[in-house]
Amino acid sequence: MTLEEVRRQIDAIDSQLVPLFCRRMDCSREVAKIKERENLPIFNAQREEEILNRVAQEAGEYGDAARMLYASIMQASRALQHGALHSGKELRRQIQTAGKPILSEKKPVVACPGVAGSFSHQAAMRLYPGSKAAFYPVFEDVFSAVDRDEADFGVIPVENSSAGSVSDVYDLLLRYRFSIVGAAHLSIRHFLCASENASLKTVKQVYSHPQALSQCSLKIKAHGLKPVNYSNTAAAAEMVAMEKNPALAAICSREAAKEYGLNILEENVQNSSANQTRFVAISKALSIPDDADKISLCFSLNHTTGSLYSVLGRFAMLGLNLTKIESRPIPDRKFEHYFEYFFYLDFIGSVRDNKVLDLICALSDELPGFSFLGNYREAE
Repeated sequence: MTLEEVRRQIDAIDSQLVPLFCRRMDCSREVAKIKERENLPIFNAQREEEILNRVAQEAGEYGDAARMLYASIMQASRALQHGALHSGKELRRQIQTAGKPILSEKKPVVACPGVAGSFSHQAAMRLYPGSKAAFYPVFEDVFSAVDRDEADFGVIPVENSSAGSVSDVYDLLLRYRFSIVGAAHLSIRHFLCASENASLKTVKQVYSHPQALSQCSLKIKAHGLKPVNYSNTAAAAEMVAMEKNPALAAICSREAAKEYGLNILEENVQNSSANQTRFVAISKALSIPDDADKISLCFSLNHTTGSLYSVLGRFAMLGLNLTKIESRPIPDRKFEHYFEYFFYLDFIGSVRDNKVLDLICALSDELPGFSFLGNYREAE
């Protein structure tokens, strides 16, 4: 046969498959009504596994492909049932009653890691102009300050375009489950700075946060410097200024160098000219602005074949663009041959879209350890 003849056969088969698929979805709608009446769960793992095994066996050499096809059909069926029954009623209520960000006359207190002049401090001032910054030594102290109501918000870095994710922060996000109420990108320009009595010839060691050292690794190597981890870029600048040791330098921002009276030995020492860091603002209270355009979730999964694929397929079905997925081991949940994981996920969308809201609420019913972390505006 010619290619066109084969394609005509495919078109004829598809013309039969589509009506059958629609009939199957109609049956799923009826199943939803019965499950609601009899108070049965929508997701029946045993029933789905039986169907997948049966179709894989019946399809013979095409068994794996048939299994994948039917897994997608059942994802669509479950989504339809969840939408029909308005699943996730408690989460749906929380989202629909969430307030909008309110700027009160009282200046908000924003917790930042490090000291004045840090990049987190700059991000905080961009997100909350005129706010009062409160500084804490490490990331966990920022979360604790928000938890104890010492601060209205916390601003922390979550990922860098050169050095990747800040894993400690993702662990804290998954532990505290605070709401993310804002985010911003900063172009990061690093400066090699030292006290007045130092020069490139005298400097032997350079101090900064591990992320900053990673972002500037090429210049550090080129100058033959020994990198030393420090809690924060601005804190490293403060320490070098206090030590006044010509053998010590810090990698920090221009603002931090000015704040602590350091000389700039070299500008723009980052590996990439397009170096950017993303910061998020956390809060104990959920608020959703009208122009919210990004959603963050976290959840765990049963350790079964295709479980992550099944979840991600639900986003693909709605044409939603995933911008971040991060996996972190669950503490104290290691089995003989594998770890169990929490997943953190960002995607473009708004809960004002009913299809997006239905998806989030459906996943909250199906997935263990699920949390809706927020729907917020991503400020460039």
